[in-house]
Amino acid sequence: MDRNLALELVRVTEAAALASSRWVGKGDKVAADDAATEAMRRVLGSMEINGTVVIGEGEMDEAPMLYIGEQLGSGAGPEVDIAVDPLEGTSICAKGMNGSIATIALAPRDGFLHAPDMYMEKLVVGPLAKGAIDINETPAVNLRRVAEAKGRRVEELTVVILDRPRHERMVTEIRKAGARIHLISDGDVAPAIAAAVEESGVDLLMGIGGAPEGVLAAAALKCLGGDMQGRLVFMSKEERNRAQGMGINDFDRVYGIDDMAKGDVFFAATGITSGDLLKGVRYFPGGASTHSIVMRSKSRTVRFIEARHHFEHKPGL
Repeated sequence: MDRNLALELVRVTEAAALASSRWVGKGDKVAADDAATEAMRRVLGSMEINGTVVIGEGEMDEAPMLYIGEQLGSGAGPEVDIAVDPLEGTSICAKGMNGSIATIALAPRDGFLHAPDMYMEKLVVGPLAKGAIDINETPAVNLRRVAEAKGRRVEELTVVILDRPRHERMVTEIRKAGARIHLISDGDVAPAIAAAVEESGVDLLMGIGGAPEGVLAAAALKCLGGDMQGRLVFMSKEERNRAQGMGINDFDRVYGIDDMAKGDVFFAATGITSGDLLKGVRYFPGGASTHSIVMRSKSRTVRFIEARHHFEHKPGL
């Protein structure tokens, strides 16, 4: 695929971040998400791609745009799968808390796992610990292996986990092993990426979160050379039936990073509110600044982009 697609993707996430940033702290996560979704779709529609949404805002009858199966782009460019989360961390954006992002990934057709909208158990590390993790092992074993791979003590590792009752046992085991914990209220894509960026201060992400977000995280980690394992968590028979309808028949399968994102993958994200990885949107008279990351798996190029947007020259913003 054309390497220029990487910079085109930044335009997509910047537009979504700028649109949703006007709703930061206003307590309306639906309005914030709608603003990000509309802006993202508008820019995607102008790209020279023949794209199909495989990770999106839901099924056609659940979402008016960026729904699974929606065709986007001019239709004249390369055939690609699109994975999006226009506003990852809707609640934290609505509350004005840290860590919400706009994110998108592209892969060649059939490059992404068609993950149903359900839970996934995840284990994520950066390049130095690639090959050291096993989701079937205990947190203590994985922490010891990661510490050895990174030349650190377990007590020096930081693990990010969603603050949920379902993780109480895991939190207890991690604390007993001696590692530090950073509990987050929402949005685990940005922390997953941060685990693969050495200077972020995050070493691992563990626990159960959304499966679609797991695919987006896998796309980013593939670009960064990190490692990830995931396993779907079924809460009902209806979820199993839905998974089967999307071609998933092995309900106990452990998915590796290449199972979730394969081929020449592009990934971009822009901060909405500041977090471990990206700064949030900041306004100045007549415009705003954004902070983004864009990556490509083929070249392993990682760019952090700071941009200043002057609204008088961009009437759509």
